Parts: sequence; structure tokens; C-alpha cells
Amino acid sequence: MGSSEIIHCLLNEMPLKVDGDPGYGSVGGGAAPAPSGSPGGSETVPLLIPDMEPAGRGPSGSMSKEELEKAAGTPWWRKLRSRLLLLFWLGWLAMLCTAIAMIATSPRPVAPPLQWWQRALFYRMQPALLLSSTGDGTGGINGVRDRLPYLQSLGVGALVLEGLFPRDGPTSGLMQFNATLGTLTQFQQLVTEGHSAGVKILLDLCHLDLSDPVQRNGSTETPGPVQNALQFWLEKGVAGFGICDTDVAYSVQILQEWRAVVQDYDQDGHERILMVRQVWQPVPELNDTSSVVNSSLVELVTQSLLPSSPHLLSTLEVAMAVETALLMPQRQWPSWTVGGAVPWELQRILMILSMTLPGTPVINYGEEISQTQNASMTGSLQHREAQIDLAGESKPCGRRAKRTALALFHSLSHSRSREEALLFGNFTFLPFSNSSSSSSEVYTNSSSPSSPSPPPPGLLAFLRSWGCVHFLVLLNLGPNSQALDPSWAPSLPTGGVYVTSTGLDRVGALSLTTLTVNPQEAIVIKLFEGGSYS
Repeated sequence: MGSSEIIHCLLNEMPLKVDGDPGYGSVGGGAAPAPSGSPGGSETVPLLIPDMEPAGRGPSGSMSKEELEKAAGTPWWRKLRSRLLLLFWLGWLAMLCTAIAMIATSPRPVAPPLQWWQRALFYRMQPALLLSSTGDGTGGINGVRDRLPYLQSLGVGALVLEGLFPRDGPTSGLMQFNATLGTLTQFQQLVTEGHSAGVKILLDLCHLDLSDPVQRNGSTETPGPVQNALQFWLEKGVAGFGICDTDVAYSVQILQEWRAVVQDYDQDGHERILMVRQVWQPVPELNDTSSVVNSSLVELVTQSLLPSSPHLLSTLEVAMAVETALLMPQRQWPSWTVGGAVPWELQRILMILSMTLPGTPVINYGEEISQTQNASMTGSLQHREAQIDLAGESKPCGRRAKRTALALFHSLSHSRSREEALLFGNFTFLPFSNSSSSSSEVYTNSSSPSSPSPPPPGLLAFLRSWGCVHFLVLLNLGPNSQALDPSWAPSLPTGGVYVTSTGLDRVGALSLTTLTVNPQEAIVIKLFEGGSYS
């Protein structure tokens, strides 16, 4: 049969409705089909139905779900899956081992071994300030004992006791302190309890008569009363002694004699030390003073950030003194204390500064709550107490301000103890274009009525770094806000996270390109590269 005949047969068998019947290709209902070619009739054409795929097969003959499940259970597929899984874990372990090897073999700075006096936070206190005003004998040494838990919570590791001995007393009286402060038994309890709390006790011998003639009987030298007193207190557990660079006894010879005594009581991890409190600005170049400072005769030489003054220092005086201190060449292991009296609004800035500079910070009684005392401004103990209370209680919300300052101190102490960069990292001063060094000449000549008024101090900054960890410290002592210029330090990472600030109101991540430091504000920032957070 030809193709034309097949088509003709198919067309004759399919009913074709041409009279509006909605049924297309149907043979529906009711009336019998009309003869072919009659009016109103229809032609029947067989439906063109595509061949159906066999049941259970996918399109184009692909495997069905059942067939795939059956095939996946064959030994060949199970073996393939096991080998692919093994390759995945081997690749993962190879990448992990490579990362560990890179970290282990990468060059890292070696942390220097530190003595206890390099790690510790020093705290100076006069037990006489703790005596009860009622004269009932409370306070004094026992008052210091009562404050040991508080000092421990601050992170204090060494307590320097001042004013234990009368200034006009004989050298033979250095084995006993003022009776009003307590008994020797109470002092021994203080040393024992301090040792348990991790707080070492040192004695300050500044402004005392320390002349110590050595008795010579033929070729034998007998220690004088001062050396005998040192031995007496060392046997009681004292961790060291302090002397001022203005004392008559401050000399290489005296310190050599003291060093010989102290070394006999050194123990592993409990080294006994000598420390010098620097009063002169700068250290006087008298006799062998430079060799005293730079030799191994003393462990610590504590410098003041601010000069002593009979009046409150101005903001500009503070800014210039701070910048001078930052630009000074650093000793091998420096030590810092605030020094002069400053307005209360600058005390927190100086607290942040002293706790983030290299070396050992020495905190005076009351500074942790922004209440300072200045020896050059004091007369009686009552006047000292009034000065200490003045900073916190005379301004509004004094108690709240104390709590904020104490929280700031806790934050700084905790950061210093756990961050290597703050404890012994490198120090880099970062000068700004508006640095106050450019205005020093104007300031020094400002005493003349015709001289122009000095410009406000600018922003001070320095970097503490160890390895790839960097801490940026920003100090704005002036009355104006200071924005960071993005081109100021292009080598620094632009990202960071706030560690602390004077107002304790900065938290979270930041970008240096958008940072503005508020007036009379200090900020500590931990820098990190973009995309990292540590």
C-alpha cells in the first residue's frame, strides 16, 4: 500500500466535526454518523497517540529509581563509594597537616623570660592614711591587711609601704616602725597573707637617714645598722627596698653594699629587688649616678610622667610632659608613675598611659579610682586625705565616677597581664602632623603678655607590638575632637576592635578611616588585618 493510500485511509477513519461540535477527534454521541460527504456529516480520523515508554523506565531509556537503587547496592558501587570517601578524608588530613606545619615552622618572636617584678603591677600606699580618725588603733598595718583582697582583685602583685619609719629617727631604729601603725606580729601576718594572695611586700626607705658606717676591726668588716636592718626585714619575708635619687645615701657604694645583702636572700622565683624612685627631672648626672641607673645594682628606676608642681598642671603642660616622656630613649626595662597633680578630667587618660607604656607601672594610692595625691602639695595626713577625696567627691556623680574609673582600671590591668604586646612588646611613637612638639617653642615663651596663646594640644599615639599583634593607644588631651587622617599611618591595618576607653563607652569593631577621638579621651585599640578578628 502506498503512502497516499495510507493517509487516505487514516483521514476516512477520523471523525472531523465541522459544524461547531466541540468534540474534536471524538465519536460522541447520540446521532449515527452521516454518510461521507453528506451535509453536516463528519469524517473520522484515527487519534495519533505517541508510543508510551515501558513502565518503570525514565525518558530516553534512562534507569528508573528502582533500577538505580538496585545498581547502587552492587559490590562495585559500594567499593567506589568507599574509595571516594577515603580520598576525601586523606585530602582533608593532608591540608590540616600542611597548615599545622606552616604554623609550626613560621618564624615567631621568642617571648623573653620575665622576672616577677617585670610582670607585677606595683602599688604604693601609706598605712598611716588608713588609721582611724577616732584613735581607736584600727587601720594602719591591719588596714592594709584588710585591703589585700581588694588589691588582689586589681591585679596588684607588689605593695610598697611608705612612711613606716620616722624621718628623724636614728638608723638603729630601722628595725621597728611607728608604734601607732601596728605591731611587728601584725606586719608578719601581712607578709604571710600577702604571699598567699600573690602580693609581695616592699619597704620604701626614701627620705631617711641611711648613713651606714661600716665597722672595721683589723681586716674584718662588720655590717652597719642599716645593713643589719635590711637583713632583719628580709628574714621577715620582705621582697625588696626602695630609695630615692635625692637621698644622701644614693650612691654606687651604698647600692653595692645593699645588693650584696639582698642577693643572699634570693630564691628561685622570689628574687629580692632594689628600686629607685626618680625625683629629679631628669636624673642628675652626679658622680656615678648613670652607672647606678644602667647597671645591675637596681632592678627598677621609676620615672614620673609629669613633673612635681605646687599647683594643678594645665592641659598643655600635661600634653607636653607626656610627649616628652614618650620621645625619651627607653631604658632596658623602664618603670612609670604619674607624678604631678592634674585635673580630674585628665586622670583617666594618664591611667591608660601609665598602664600601656613599656615596663612596670607603679600606681599610687587612690589613682585606680582617679583620686590622686601629690607629695609636693601635701602637709599633714589630714590634708592628704582631703586631697584624695577632693577629686571624686567634689564633682557630680562622684560615686558613679569612682565605679567607672575602677572598671577602667580592672580592664587595663587584665589586658596588661594577658597580652604579650602590652606586657613586653615593642614600643613605637606615632607622630601626628598636629603634634604639640611643633608648639613647644610657643609655649615656652608664652609667659610674656605679648606672646601669642599656645595652640591646643594635638593627638598623641603610640603602638605596642609583638609578632603580628598590635595595640594602638590614642590620647587626646585637648578640648577639640580629633579625626584620624587615612594617610596618617598607611602601613597600619585599618580594622580593629576596641579594648577600652576612658568613658568605657566604645565596644566592638571599628575602622580607623572613620574614627574620631573625643576631647580629653584615650582609647586602646587592638588592630587586625581585614577579614580577621582575634
